[in-house]
Amino acid sequence: MTPAAANPLRAYTAVTAAYWAFMLSDGALRMLVLLHFNALGFSPVQLAWLFLLYEVAGMVTNLCAGWLAARFGLAATLYAGLALQIGALVALAQLDPAWSIAASVTFVMAVQGVSGVAKDLAKMSSKSAVKLLAPTQNGGLFRWVAVLTGSKNAVKGAGFFLGAALLGLAGFQAAIWGMAAVLLTILIAVAAFLPPGLPGPSKPTKARGEWRSSDARVNVLSLARMFLFGARDVWFVVGLPIYFQSVLSDGTPDGRREAFFLVGGFMACWIIGYGAVQALAPRILGGPTQSEAAITRKAITWAGALVPIPFALAALTLTTDGPAPWLTATLVTGLLIFGFVFAVNSSVHSYLILAFGAAERITRDVGFYYMANAAGRLIGTLLSGVSYQLGGLSACLATAGLMALASWLAARRLLLRQ
Repeated sequence: MTPAAANPLRAYTAVTAAYWAFMLSDGALRMLVLLHFNALGFSPVQLAWLFLLYEVAGMVTNLCAGWLAARFGLAATLYAGLALQIGALVALAQLDPAWSIAASVTFVMAVQGVSGVAKDLAKMSSKSAVKLLAPTQNGGLFRWVAVLTGSKNAVKGAGFFLGAALLGLAGFQAAIWGMAAVLLTILIAVAAFLPPGLPGPSKPTKARGEWRSSDARVNVLSLARMFLFGARDVWFVVGLPIYFQSVLSDGTPDGRREAFFLVGGFMACWIIGYGAVQALAPRILGGPTQSEAAITRKAITWAGALVPIPFALAALTLTTDGPAPWLTATLVTGLLIFGFVFAVNSSVHSYLILAFGAAERITRDVGFYYMANAAGRLIGTLLSGVSYQLGGLSACLATAGLMALASWLAARRLLLRQ
């Protein structure tokens, strides 16, 4: 028995702590970049471009995730994710305000690309480790996955608020350097305390991307996942923050600073609430001991429940003459409901990918699945900037409805694979 297997709770705690630290910095960095460059006058499409290479890099990383884990081991890929994030933060601190918009966009895109690789190395390592560490009795896998995923998103939500607060209080560069220093401390601590026993390097295999899984259920679930995350990011990444910034700020330095806190606070509350619902998903769905087939059917039901929400919000914003306090309150309420239903969907997906994946190829199946996740984020990010520039928040929300509909139609195909 390996040390990690002998003490799975300690190994699980160490992996989760590393993942928490990474996601805190990831959420803070996203808000720092978005709000900072929005304040500099970047257009919605230019803001979307800042995050595109982040998602493309994540797709490429996930395609090669199985080979990377086999070649270097899960612990090594986890450390690499944290180290690359530190490097990305240090590089971003070198940004010169005197650069042109084109140079700034290119540089930030490249740095975000490194951050995208880092995120998916950390995610793949953590999720694969849970598959190997979680007990199988009494619904253990569903419960452990829900705790990891839910807590991760709660921490990332705190990162959204942290990033906005640091931007308002300390400024862009000071915030970046502070985050890099804290993350370096976390990396050293995790390297010192992570117990041995996670799968290490194995016999070298040919490096190749996995464009599809050998399990049809994994392919269908990945397609549903792609559209699900596209449905969120098409309004979440660019459209809503810019809309709220324009509504809440009066254009003065103090007004912009106040808007930073309000926008960051809402984004943080949304992500934290999303994470809390994910952690409670086994209870919401009737307990973690249900059969795989029962949870699959509930995944389809919840996918359908998401579809009408963005369409209703899009219709409301389209028929309203300009911003108004009641409209902002309705949007906040509607998007919190969207977050609740979305979180249940996401948590069920996170369980099903580990339930469907075979132990001998879990890193490849998880990598392929999160490649589809990154593809959805990429599509959603691009459409967020384009749709907001063309039709404002109503266009973002209508596009989100179409993506949610596509996710439900893809999820229905799981019934044919049982």
